[in-house]
Amino acid sequence: MSAPSPAQPRLLFQKARVARRDETVFIAKLLVALGLVGFAGYLALAPSLPVALAGTLLLGALYTHMVELQHQCLHHSAFRAAKPHRLVGVPLGIPLLVSYSHYRVRHLQHHRYLGTPQDLEFFGFDTRKPLTWGLLVRGLLDYPRLLAVLKDIGQSYTGRWTYDLGQIAERRRRDIIAEYRLLGVILAGAAAVAVAGYGDFLLRLWVVPLLFAVPMHFLVELPEHLLCDSETTDVLHNTRSIRGSWLTTWFTNGNNLHIEHHAAMTVPINRLPERHDEARRHATHVERSYVDFFRKTAAAARHNNLRKAPEPHTPGSWR
Repeated sequence: MSAPSPAQPRLLFQKARVARRDETVFIAKLLVALGLVGFAGYLALAPSLPVALAGTLLLGALYTHMVELQHQCLHHSAFRAAKPHRLVGVPLGIPLLVSYSHYRVRHLQHHRYLGTPQDLEFFGFDTRKPLTWGLLVRGLLDYPRLLAVLKDIGQSYTGRWTYDLGQIAERRRRDIIAEYRLLGVILAGAAAVAVAGYGDFLLRLWVVPLLFAVPMHFLVELPEHLLCDSETTDVLHNTRSIRGSWLTTWFTNGNNLHIEHHAAMTVPINRLPERHDEARRHATHVERSYVDFFRKTAAAARHNNLRKAPEPHTPGSWR
């Protein structure tokens, strides 16, 4: 953790438009992700069980990575024009059953209301609650979110879907309903594939990787605001950054540099590392590595669990 500096940062809060180079970098990330998905799919279909398991695990990691690429599209910081963001963002979320437009509306509200009671993220782990092992396990195994998606799909087809966290434009509502209907078509197609006798392909290429991806995505999102000051709107105190390595920065698509992202959310992700030194000098919650963060998280959960545990009963004493 770094002690905040009294001087004001100069670069951290500066806005920046997407340049041609930024767009090229993002397209390269997409191509790398697609190439790795093809390789992982090849491994997942291998006759050797250990190789196939490694392939499904890698697919789960890549599906998680794709949601982080989708996150950049939400902010319109991947392409110079606006339209490609939804065209690319929608398919990026399909493996994890994430509606691009629904995620975008909720996530932009998160940026607007961070540090206030109105802050509710799309992925529903509440970092303001006292951290316990039980809370972490429930977040890690948040498979009920998938059932909530099925509910959204059903309501979209019956015309009953509504946004439950305020007013949104009718166009946004139509976009969200269209995306949930698309997910419904894809799920129906997947069911047809299984009925036709190709269920093993479906299990290896989507179902099992999805089961792996749910906890992976939780671990990616967890550090953003956990154990930070939730009573302030100051991003230098309510958000965390992790320096990490080139691998974790690539895998999370810069989500580790979260202070930098919240300070100027439309800045292309590939430009965030140049702002990290200022975040490290001025912000309260900056970690060197994910190992440091998870060690701190485990210590906090252990402490809170010990506080909640009942005192041992002494023989002969009255309770």
